[in-house]
Amino acid sequence: MTSVTTRAPAARRTSSALLLTVILAGQFMAVLDVSIVNVAAPTMRTDLGATGSGLQLVISGYTVAYAMLLITGARLGGLLGYRRLFLIGLAVFTAASLMCGLAPSTGVLIAFRLVQGAGAALMVPQVLSLIQVTFDGASRGRALGVYATVISVGAVVGQVLGGLLVTADLFGTAWRPVFLVNVPIGLALLAVGARTLPAVHVRREQGLDVPGLVALSLAVCLLVVPLVLGHEEDWPLWGWVAMGLSVLAFCAFLLVERRAAHPLVPGRLLRAPGVAAAASGIFLVMAAYGGWLFAMALHLQGGLGDSALRAGCLFIPAAGAFGLTSLNWKRLPARLHRPTMVASAVVTAAGELALAAALSGGGHGEPLLEISFAVIGAGMAGTFSPLMAVALARVAPADAADASGLLAMMLQLGQVVGVAVFGTLFLSLAPSAHAATVTSLWLAAVSLAAGGCALPLLRTRWTSEQARR
Repeated sequence: MTSVTTRAPAARRTSSALLLTVILAGQFMAVLDVSIVNVAAPTMRTDLGATGSGLQLVISGYTVAYAMLLITGARLGGLLGYRRLFLIGLAVFTAASLMCGLAPSTGVLIAFRLVQGAGAALMVPQVLSLIQVTFDGASRGRALGVYATVISVGAVVGQVLGGLLVTADLFGTAWRPVFLVNVPIGLALLAVGARTLPAVHVRREQGLDVPGLVALSLAVCLLVVPLVLGHEEDWPLWGWVAMGLSVLAFCAFLLVERRAAHPLVPGRLLRAPGVAAAASGIFLVMAAYGGWLFAMALHLQGGLGDSALRAGCLFIPAAGAFGLTSLNWKRLPARLHRPTMVASAVVTAAGELALAAALSGGGHGEPLLEISFAVIGAGMAGTFSPLMAVALARVAPADAADASGLLAMMLQLGQVVGVAVFGTLFLSLAPSAHAATVTSLWLAAVSLAAGGCALPLLRTRWTSEQARR
């Protein structure tokens, strides 16, 4: 039995703009903390003596914990209240950010990055859940457009802000302010959120799926850790064994889910029109996105010798294009919304091919570099934003928490796998001048695969319209 509270009186008294500002500011911080660390990675390497795999674990450790606990965070939001879980997650995230900024070694930094990711996993699913149950119709579409824009802007602002903070070297603290900047923002959001967030949630007679969580976490770790450490360790036998075992662990996860009383991913959610295809597409888009950010940050600073600030600023065209596309794609005629997903994937691939050409000479290849970044940003937004909207369009409010957790998990897992796979590819080829070019070519292939995931959505749309005739 599931009872749904659609809008509490507090939600009506709180302005939509203020609600979005508070929850998207939390989302912004969670996204910021992936890219802001990206651009600071070379400085961390020097200051802490970190290895390439250590840097990947600093970045991926956050996203692994984040991704693994997202559905559980969403489920807890449905059980205990979206407002309460948002504030708890924000508090954990803020405290962990402080400890990351004070970390004396790579190992300690990785440990607190895991805690930081857990805090983000409690906080972030409540964002989509609150949007899903508080907004409807056109207002929900606009809120989701702003949500997508915040994701892209947060990523690129992280690159620029990280560059500014690292270059400024405040009080000789080098990379530490990239974490410490979260502390005053987090404290301010806690104060405002405690007063303004509405107590809107879905009450469920549904428990947590601990066996499913353990099985999925094991499967992902068996896949990601060997990918991250393999290059530094010269691809030892244990890594290949672990990756093989990850396949068995994923199969075990599927078996556990079939028998679970309260599965991590309910079957009815995957059977909802468009959800499975959209989730797969989101995973591949974000894999290309995460790999692109990581590889380009290392190439620009390590391969081409750019400062952290200059490297960060080069991503501004991508952020602008992503933001403009996310906010305006719905202006197209409705019949073009779903074809836009496939066309945009092709645009992204074209941008990545142009980037490969720009970097093939061993230099920046300007202005083709900035143009290709802008094309990549627009193409990724044109695929990601409609996929998110399609996936949530037919999800009932009662399933908002699980849908939010599933999509957010696929988003974060995509970035984890992207950093692991494309980071490893780039590091394996570096310092060859062709490392960035080859990586860009593979990114183009993954972007086209994301467009392929959207093709069933076109077929479903056409069949349903034909049936109505």
